[in-house]
Amino acid sequence: MTILDSAVDPSAPSYVSNRAALLERLAELDAALDQARAGGGEKYVTRHHARGKLLPRERIELLVDADSPFLELSPVAAYGSDFPVGASVVTGIGVIEGVECLIVANDPTVRGGAVNPWSLAKTRRAGEIALANRLPMVNLVESAGADLPTQAEIFIPGGRVFRDLTRLSAAGIPTVSVVFGNATAGGAYVPGMSDHVIMIRDRSQVYLAGPPLVKMATGEVTDDESLGGAAMHAGTSGLADYLAADERDGIRLARQCVRRLNWRKRGPSRRTAVPQPPKYDPEELLGITSADLKVPFDPREVLARILDGSDFDEFKPAYGDALVTGWGELHGYPVGVLANARGVLFSAEAQKAAQFIQLANASDTPLVFLQNTTGYMVGTEYEQRGIIKHGALMINAVSNSTVPHLTVNLGASYGAGNYGMCGRAYEPRFLFTWPNAKSAVMGPAQLAGVLSIVARQAAAARGRDYDEESDAAMRMMVEQQIESQSGALFLSGRLYDDGVIDPRDTRTVLGLCLSAIHNGPVEGADGFGVFRM
Repeated sequence: MTILDSAVDPSAPSYVSNRAALLERLAELDAALDQARAGGGEKYVTRHHARGKLLPRERIELLVDADSPFLELSPVAAYGSDFPVGASVVTGIGVIEGVECLIVANDPTVRGGAVNPWSLAKTRRAGEIALANRLPMVNLVESAGADLPTQAEIFIPGGRVFRDLTRLSAAGIPTVSVVFGNATAGGAYVPGMSDHVIMIRDRSQVYLAGPPLVKMATGEVTDDESLGGAAMHAGTSGLADYLAADERDGIRLARQCVRRLNWRKRGPSRRTAVPQPPKYDPEELLGITSADLKVPFDPREVLARILDGSDFDEFKPAYGDALVTGWGELHGYPVGVLANARGVLFSAEAQKAAQFIQLANASDTPLVFLQNTTGYMVGTEYEQRGIIKHGALMINAVSNSTVPHLTVNLGASYGAGNYGMCGRAYEPRFLFTWPNAKSAVMGPAQLAGVLSIVARQAAAARGRDYDEESDAAMRMMVEQQIESQSGALFLSGRLYDDGVIDPRDTRTVLGLCLSAIHNGPVEGADGFGVFRM
């Protein structure tokens, strides 16, 4: 047992300025979350309530066990786009009758719950999480179907949502749908492809085509209830398995379905039943990460505030010390940790990481990646020493590791360092971002500088004078663009993570994810392919 020491001084000027900067970013996050929670706005929320209907988060609150946590995923999806923040759907992990479930709830106050490109991406990500972690999926359905103005972007990829529902069922992962209102056109296939279907009398309407389209297509004159009402589907078509009296009764029946699943986790139990909290205050996480991403910080200070008992057994501490690796427990679950210490990754760090990842796979231990990297080192000396093949060694290990990966971007995540530290493209089970963090192919100043050098060389090759004023304007424009497009909220809006989180919640969020992960088996890789040595 090795208890981490801490050198954090909350009275230090650097701590105070770091904390103030992070609180500003948290205020921006809170504002975005408020937009998501507002749904379609006061007018549509009031109208929805006036009809005796519940909002999506109200339905979720009744669905999950009392006083149990709900880990909302991708809450600011569509941020910075032409669509409302949140993308007209709520997704997350909640406990229903003691079973961790992936919950998807349409928000009918936002354009009738119509599916747009971002809500499609968010729903598909929820399905990926359910399949990867073996989580039963509960859909709370009320959607007008496709957002017709953007149908070209959603029609073809949208079919995967229905395919994924059937694949969950084929994998033995149950799916439950509760239909609270309309489930029209393609939306009808959500209940149609679910294992258990609940409809609400005089509320649910499920059909491939509504009465107006049926009349246009066939000449038949019909009504909503005859065509797709809950009573018809419960007694005639057989699509509904249960007929609820109202919304609350429908939610009760959904809980009943989950209770009867006889669900068991397949992963190992927690090593420590009652884990010790960290020795240090998580409130201090606000002042640890540097406001200036070019200034490194010691990730051990973060680990001391998220690991059980602040206990961390470091692996190879004297070798490749720009990357911290080692073992600990988080909410009783054993984990291996890889955390950037000084931004740049050298050959030694890459080789150390590859070995550590192999060891974690040999012991079936999940891995936690804490990103704060500017990428792999460049320059003649490092190229000659083999930085490409050593970086490839690390990326190979990350790519072919089969133990669950959890990634948190604490600061910077640039270039191929994002890949080596298990960025989104490498499919970590979950990826979260602190509100101060940034990610891009390179930093704004570096990218603008590269474009300037290329432009200068092009002008020289043509024998032309270089316009310095235009160059300065170009560099300023590029830096501003990259600065805005590399921020945490912008990237989260595009589903490049599973949410921007308050640093103080990191331990809780990772603990919830580890518990969810252990619904499935935790098994390491048998082989990694060819390592270029």
